Amino acid sequence: MFLTVRELKKSFGGIHALQGVSFKLDAAEIKCIIGPNGCGKSTLFNILTGVLAPDSGTAHLDGTQISGLPAHRVSRLGIGRKFQVPGVLSDLTVMEHMEIALAARDTDGLLLRTLGWRGGRAAILKQLETAGLTDYAGQIASQLPHGIKQRLEILMLVARGARLLLLDEPTAGMTAAETQATIDLIRRINKETGMAILVIEHDMAFVRNLSCPLIVMMRGQVIREGSYDEVRADPQVRAAYLGDHHA
Repeated sequence: MFLTVRELKKSFGGIHALQGVSFKLDAAEIKCIIGPNGCGKSTLFNILTGVLAPDSGTAHLDGTQISGLPAHRVSRLGIGRKFQVPGVLSDLTVMEHMEIALAARDTDGLLLRTLGWRGGRAAILKQLETAGLTDYAGQIASQLPHGIKQRLEILMLVARGARLLLLDEPTAGMTAAETQATIDLIRRINKETGMAILVIEHDMAFVRNLSCPLIVMMRGQVIREGSYDEVRADPQVRAAYLGDHHA
């Protein structure tokens, strides 16, 4: 199993953010985590990326324990995280963002090797074409539509060489067309690279259209796993989270 999460627990004073979260993710698999605000989704991602250490429990990536490791070591093992708000640099072009990501992969982030790095343009253009961003290559980030910024950041993680992609509400603030383009990009990345992808999302239209297995969290626990239709039909999930309008 590529990612194995076993009985993760994390408390902040009297608040029990995670209360024994367990699940698995195969290599090249996509899963989507849903649940109301405050159910522990972001805390889970913080543990998987080394921002927080769990109080107990473990997380293993491809046989290596990642829970408790510092963030830079987790990143080097191949975990890339995209936050809800785009983290692009306003004065750099799309091409320059991609060059930074590819150079970081090729030089392992070492300063002197990075300064001397040359090349990669052909590979970048191919990736931009795959994501439908070729026409934006020369534009600076401050001029980009919101949805393009989000897709650019996802593509940078791919160029950086991530093996597990963690996406935190990747379609927040997007139009319906931008959301569908992001779904298409996630599917294409998964198909062409074999990258495992774990997504946190509240937009149930996105979840339905992504059409992948779901993990439902409530009060710091996983209460249900299954397909969209299986989760939607679960009375506990409908009562606690989805509501009758998703019936």
